[in-house]
Amino acid sequence: MKKYRLVLYAIASGLLLTPGWFVWGTGLTLLFALVPLLFVEDFLYQNRLNQRPHKVILYSAITFFTWNILTTWWIVNATFVGMLLAIVINTVLMSTVFWAFHITRRNAGSGPGYFGLIVYWLVYEHFYLNGEISWPWLDLGNGFMNDIHIIQWYEITGIFGGTLWVLLSNILIFLIIKNYATHKSFQNKIALLITWILLIIIPVTYSIIRFRTYKETPDPREIVIVQPNIDPYNEKFGGMEASRQMDKMLGLASAAATAQTDYFVAPETFINDNIWEDEMSDNPSIRAVYGFLKKYPGAKFVLGLTYYKAYTDSMKSTPTAHPIPGTDLYYDSFNAGCQLDSTDNIQIYIKSKLVVGVEKMPYTQYLGFLEKLTLKLGGTFRSHGTQEYRESLFAPDDSVGVATVICYESVYGEFVTEYIKAGSNYIFVITNDGWWGDTPGHRQHLGFSRLRAIETRRSVARSANTGISAFINQKGEILLRTKYWTADTLRTELNANDAYTFYVKHGDFIAKAAYFFALIIILYTIVRVVLRKKS
Repeated sequence: MKKYRLVLYAIASGLLLTPGWFVWGTGLTLLFALVPLLFVEDFLYQNRLNQRPHKVILYSAITFFTWNILTTWWIVNATFVGMLLAIVINTVLMSTVFWAFHITRRNAGSGPGYFGLIVYWLVYEHFYLNGEISWPWLDLGNGFMNDIHIIQWYEITGIFGGTLWVLLSNILIFLIIKNYATHKSFQNKIALLITWILLIIIPVTYSIIRFRTYKETPDPREIVIVQPNIDPYNEKFGGMEASRQMDKMLGLASAAATAQTDYFVAPETFINDNIWEDEMSDNPSIRAVYGFLKKYPGAKFVLGLTYYKAYTDSMKSTPTAHPIPGTDLYYDSFNAGCQLDSTDNIQIYIKSKLVVGVEKMPYTQYLGFLEKLTLKLGGTFRSHGTQEYRESLFAPDDSVGVATVICYESVYGEFVTEYIKAGSNYIFVITNDGWWGDTPGHRQHLGFSRLRAIETRRSVARSANTGISAFINQKGEILLRTKYWTADTLRTELNANDAYTFYVKHGDFIAKAAYFFALIIILYTIVRVVLRKKS
C-alpha cells in the first residue's frame, strides 16, 4: 500500500470519529470509525519484517490528532497553551494505546492483539478519567450524547459500555471486510457477521423499548433556572459590581417565580465578592438572597460561590493552601455550591474535580519548577481546596436531596453516582461555559448532562452563567433550553427519583474488569517474546 493511502486512511478515521461531538452529528459513525486505521495497522503487521513498530504510532497520531483538533479546538478561546497540551497529550496517549495493541499482535498473534486493543483502551480511558491529569472529554462512550434513543442501556454500563460497543463493532467490521476482500464471500465469516448484527440489534432494540416504556414516578417540584449572562472576561470578576450582578440575577428569578416554586438554581461562582468562611452569613450577597427568599418561604436557592478559609496556625493548613503575603498565615480558596433556604443553615458542597492548569496544578511536589511559568500563563500553581466525599444538599421541609454538580464534574459518570448514593434525588449542574465563546464546547458540555441523566435516572436542572441552561428528564431528553449569550429564565416541574440504577450501584465495572485482562494480555505477550528469543 502506498504511503499516501496509509495517510488518507488515518485521516479518514479521524474524520469519522468526529461527528458525535457536534449537535448536527451522530455517534453511529464511531461504530466503524477505526476501520480505516485498523487496515493501516494490518498492512504494517502483514509487512512486519520490513516495517518497524513505531510507524503505528505515526499513523495513529494522524488519526487522533485530527479527531482531537476538530472536536476540542475551542479550548483556545480560554487558553492557547491549554488547548495545545490537551490535544498533544490526548494524541500521544491514544497513539500509545494503539502501538501497544500492535506490539501485542506482532508478538502474541491477532486474537490476543485485538482483545488487547479492547482492554488497553478501556484501561486508558478509566485511568485517564481518574488521574491527577484528566481530560476525558473524548472518551468513546461520550460520542453518543446526541443518540439518547439508542443508549438507554447506559443505566447499566455507563459510558464504558459505549466504549466497549465501539471497539467491538470496529474490530468485527474490519475482520468481515478483510475476509470479504480476500475471499469475495461472507461464507467463511458468517459467524462474525451474525455476531456483529446481534451486537448492534440487541442493545439498540433494548434501548428503544426502554425509552418508550420508561415512566418517571410522579414526584414533582417546581424549579426555576436563572441564566444571568454576565461576561466572564469583562464583567463577572471585576467589571460589574457584585451588587449589580445580584440585582440582575434576582430580577430574573423574580420574573419567573411563583408561589409554588421549590427551587431556584443559579450558576457556578455567581457569588464572588471575597467571602471568608467565618463571615459568610453577614456577606451582602448572601443577605440579598435571604431577603429574596422571604417572598417564597418554601423555596430553596442553590447557587455557586467562591469563598476563602484562613488558617490561624500554619501547621494546620492544607497542601492546597496559599500563603498570605507578609504573614506566616495561609488560606484556602474554594469553588463551591451552596443552598440557602428558610433556615440559617448554609449547606455547602466544594467542587472536587478541578480543571488542570486553571483550578489546580497536578503533581506539585514534582513540578515546583513550573510555578512561575504557570502563573505567567494565567493559570494557578496551588489548587483550590476540595473535599473527599460527595454530599447532597437537603431540603429542610421534605428531605429531598440535590446533587450540586459543578461544571467540569458533570463529565465524570461514576463520580456523579457518588452524589446519588449520598441521597440526591435531583442533579443540579451549575456551570459557566462562557469562557469558550459560541463554539461546540458549551454544546458538548450540555450533552454530558444528558448522559448523566440516563446513567442515574435523575432529572437534571442545568444553570449556566451563559452557554445553554436546560431542563433534562430522566431519559436524557431536553425539555426546555435557553439560547447562547442571552439573559433568561426557565421554569418547569421535574420529578424527583430515589431509585438506584445498576450503574449507580456498580459504577465503571467494565473498565475495572479490563485492568485484570490487560495485565493477563501483557504478561502473555512478554512470555511469547521471551520464548521467541530463546528459540
